[in-house]
Amino acid sequence: MVDRESRLKEVARIAVALEAQTGCPAQLLIAQWAVESEWGSKPVGRANYFGVKAHPQAAQTCTVWTREVVDGETVRCQQLFADYGSLEDSCRDYARLITEGAPYRAGWERYQREHDLGALIAAVAARYSTSPQYAALVTAISGQTNVSKAITAARQEATINA
Repeated sequence: MVDRESRLKEVARIAVALEAQTGCPAQLLIAQWAVESEWGSKPVGRANYFGVKAHPQAAQTCTVWTREVVDGETVRCQQLFADYGSLEDSCRDYARLITEGAPYRAGWERYQREHDLGALIAAVAARYSTSPQYAALVTAISGQTNVSKAITAARQEATINA
């Protein structure tokens, strides 16, 4: 069994590479990965680490029981989610969703102008989750020391391997 720090190191390598390719901030990707999959330990389906709902580009899907907040009440319901063959595929689709997806366009465009991670998190959270605490949780995780250290190490590794 892989421990939490090993999973964090793996996702940080992917997040740093995707940040270079797409601009999607590694801190955001890692924080939502942590929230949505309990630090990589519980993906939806085989390898959906972000709780991404099914969409037309999803090659694979799965139906899963989930919790949603509706009118201030938490309810359990079944939802159709995208599914992926690997962590990297899941991360790639998440970065595409944030940087190209219509629901996040205004927040993404603002981030490209201002590079305000907090504003991007708030914009994404408002559409991504029904939980009123979601933005605060993602913000807190994005600023954790272990996340910063994992990103720094992944950037250094990428520089050495370049």
